[in-house]
Amino acid sequence: MDRISETVMSRPLEAIGKTSSTEVNEVALLENFLSIPSIEKAWTSPSWRGDDGFDVMVTISQMNISANATRIFMSTVFIPDVESGNVKNCRWAPFPFELSGAALVVPSPSGTKLLVVRNDDVKNGTSQTKLEIWGQGQLLKEVHVPASVHGSVYTDEWFQGASWSQDEDYIAYVAEEPAKPRPEFGQGFLGAGAWKGQGEWIEDWGETYTGMRRPIIFVADIESGAVQVVEGIPEDISAGQVVWAPRMTTRSSCPAEKSILVFVGWTSYASNFNSPRKLGMVYCQNRPCHLYTVEAPVPGRDCLVPALPAVKLTEGINSAVFPRFSPDGKVLVFLSCEAAVNSGAHAATNSLHSISWSSGRVLSMPMQINDVVKIVQHPDNDGFPGLYCSDLIANPWLADSCTLLLTSMWRSQEVILAINVESGNVERVTSCASSSSWRLLGLQSSSLLAVASSPHEPDILMLGRRVETNNDWSWVNISVPSLKLPKKVETSLKEMLYKIIQIPVPSTEVGDTLAEGAKQPFEAVYVSRRKGTVTKSRLGRGGGSQNKIPPLLLILHGGPHSIAQSSFSKPAAFLSALGYNLLYVNYRGSVGFGEEALSSLPGNIGRQDVGDVLAALNHVVKNGMADPNKVSVMGGSHGGFLASHLLGQAPDKFRTGILRSPVCNLAANVGTSDIPDWSYFEAFGKEGLTTYSEVPSASDLSVLYQCSPIAHVSKVKVPTLIIVGTQDRRVPAISNGLPYAQALRARGLEAKVIYVQDRHSLERPQTQFEGYLNVGLWLKRFM
Repeated sequence: MDRISETVMSRPLEAIGKTSSTEVNEVALLENFLSIPSIEKAWTSPSWRGDDGFDVMVTISQMNISANATRIFMSTVFIPDVESGNVKNCRWAPFPFELSGAALVVPSPSGTKLLVVRNDDVKNGTSQTKLEIWGQGQLLKEVHVPASVHGSVYTDEWFQGASWSQDEDYIAYVAEEPAKPRPEFGQGFLGAGAWKGQGEWIEDWGETYTGMRRPIIFVADIESGAVQVVEGIPEDISAGQVVWAPRMTTRSSCPAEKSILVFVGWTSYASNFNSPRKLGMVYCQNRPCHLYTVEAPVPGRDCLVPALPAVKLTEGINSAVFPRFSPDGKVLVFLSCEAAVNSGAHAATNSLHSISWSSGRVLSMPMQINDVVKIVQHPDNDGFPGLYCSDLIANPWLADSCTLLLTSMWRSQEVILAINVESGNVERVTSCASSSSWRLLGLQSSSLLAVASSPHEPDILMLGRRVETNNDWSWVNISVPSLKLPKKVETSLKEMLYKIIQIPVPSTEVGDTLAEGAKQPFEAVYVSRRKGTVTKSRLGRGGGSQNKIPPLLLILHGGPHSIAQSSFSKPAAFLSALGYNLLYVNYRGSVGFGEEALSSLPGNIGRQDVGDVLAALNHVVKNGMADPNKVSVMGGSHGGFLASHLLGQAPDKFRTGILRSPVCNLAANVGTSDIPDWSYFEAFGKEGLTTYSEVPSASDLSVLYQCSPIAHVSKVKVPTLIIVGTQDRRVPAISNGLPYAQALRARGLEAKVIYVQDRHSLERPQTQFEGYLNVGLWLKRFM
């Protein structure tokens, strides 16, 4: 066992007793599961060999527990001519290489250049950001951007945008605006030395953006190394997701033609909640935003003429994100989260829209917005439930410039969809017969690159192409053939089984006032093991056998408007290997089931979602899939809210509870969270839009308290494990998890708290290791 295993293991085991050989095995088993690589991104480009194949660059992540960091490394693979059916002869590079210190990697469209961004510690105002431009055999250019020009480049999945111009001579990207000068004191005062004050507090975008300044756009000239700020963006706009608009001519043949950028702009003022503050951004699609155009600062523009102000393109819609131009430059497509903005939900059903593009008038007027895919209120049976997308890949188009591909939720699965932007027709690309989850990575001509996984199968790289004879899609596994898993992990995964089950809505909920979509069954993902593979050595109390049903752990997702999908989870696979069956409940309010089902939950939290989870539990018990005397519950964020509600409202059904970053008291959370609007909306429903106040009234606080788990804490009967982060701004531990633990202890109940240096997601490697090791040992003790 390495040094970090001994160090990390010692803390959670102190309260449990001496370290046994079984516990040592659990440490090693967890390390093995958490070390399984994950496929992150991939890019395709025409082969430099000049043949009909193409090249792929793949980035892969792997936890480095001892360094509390994630290794990102890259590998390459050559795909032979797809039409020849020779894809099984894919040639991978012998070894990957680690992208040490790289904050962002973006290949150029041709695949002949690569941008690598390295963010130094620019918070002190003196360090530099480095932009490296790599060719196919050398470093072409290294640009050092001082902190006086801009701060760190944004590398998150929301504001982030780094876009190559068509001629690959320029890169537009998003970075922090430079820091304002800090006030200086001390000079001339009693001979004291000079020192700098902090200056005025600068508001940021909340959780994950702590201390980050406003995102704005810069353009780098690859040839000269010059970096210029894009002017014309209003001071109250945060910019992101920038792309270059297509040029109708080449820059050399017509230098007078303007170079235009399209970007997403978010106002600091949350107009839907009438709030003057920056409400937290991450995981929140309900922040109003628009597409804007602005002129890029490139040669050919008269620098003496002031830049024109940015023009809003999407005047008639409250949300527009992920702009993408068709390959022929005639259409601009974008996703909209307008349902979330208009309702107040942090996530809701998306819609897809298009704009016919004409370069001659883009800086003078808004444009006509066409609906491509509208919001689906309630799907028919297993029909298309609507769009639920978290992003679009950089080039999502097939060669026809008419078919766009994206990843979306379809009930409890993540699937790939093909959308005809002219007709609005939606086609499911991934097979309906597959219950795995798929994510689109890239396209080359008519070939698709995707990653697929399931609860018992880690990420695999898949290549797809359309079969002309039946218009279907054919898929081939092209993953690295030499990737090996530890023997115990491989054996455990082979023993796992899973299925997606339909749960009828509780009969007490079905009535005339309930929308049709909210009356439809919801789903749960049930993970079990092959009979006879659960032994006493894996479980604590009583072990297992062929004749006994293993203990069941309910796992509840957060949000509440998110989803537990049928994909691979390393921590869940570890818990399964310890001998527990798992039940992920996608209660009504989850994404992927239509807007009516989703919107039925706000205003009913702590009641409808609790009833749905108990209905799912009763369903699996009734069908012999769970022993009612061996059930525990675990959830994070809103899932922790649900888990703690269940411990209070159904105290005799659970052996123990595990709460990760739980919402325990909305009345306290509303004054400390970066998204106080969440508490109002989920408690009051759509009325929360008008009820919301920066100064909650006594009656509002009473409603928030009554729908909180803390209102039921006096009825809890079982020990509880609580894992919270010191840096959590979304659900601060000081107003939620910690007071809840103290309330339990005041009643004589055991409440163990793991307080880690982490944010709301609790995703850092050492957090996951220490947290899930505690979970495994806690379950063994009380299950």
